[in-house]
Amino acid sequence: MIPKADEIRNALATAEGIAWDTCHKIYILMDTEEVDKMRGYGYDPLITTDTHTPDEMFDTISKWYRDSCGLRFIDICETPRTDDPNSGFYQVVPQFADELEEVI
Repeated sequence: MIPKADEIRNALATAEGIAWDTCHKIYILMDTEEVDKMRGYGYDPLITTDTHTPDEMFDTISKWYRDSCGLRFIDICETPRTDDPNSGFYQVVPQFADELEEVI
């Protein structure tokens, strides 16, 4: 099972999309600004609620997590409401979580 599956499912219920760098960075994108930002960064795959349900996005994140390298992590991202650009990131599954918890 993916670490913090319930927290991930809860976030996906209102997320706008998900993105993966095909190596270790997995993001749950909470608003369209973050979707646009990741699209501008060239993230591919990038999946939105236009094509996938929250359950489908969870299944996709689970696969990405299994396929990621050992540096993998999952962050929730929302557009910062302050001047601190890092304030919009919330770490759900930190790097090296598999050493601490049961994973997929």
